[in-house]
Amino acid sequence: MAGTNTLEFTDANFDEEVIGSDVPVLVDFWAAWCGPCKALTPTINELADQYSGKAKIGKVDTDANRNVSVSYQVSAIPTVLLFKGGEIVEKFVGLRSKADFEKALDAAVGGG
Repeated sequence: MAGTNTLEFTDANFDEEVIGSDVPVLVDFWAAWCGPCKALTPTINELADQYSGKAKIGKVDTDANRNVSVSYQVSAIPTVLLFKGGEIVEKFVGLRSKADFEKALDAAVGGG
């Protein structure tokens, strides 16, 4: 389901891969049974390819990784969080356009 550059974040690696990252990280909280999540997957994969080397883009399966999901109060999916310096700088709930994510990522990558 994940693209070539799309990472998989888990309860076990979240702190290291996301919180400790020296580049911005876009995290898609999803589940296999969620229709809108499946609809968002191609966009997430495109962004992962587009921002490869500039930002990390990945997914958290909320069913398999409850701790991270609860920690960030993810109550509706898809929820996409953008982290920079270990802090949430943007939160998107529901289906959003690729342009919405690009705008947030460009600001984070560019130092905005």
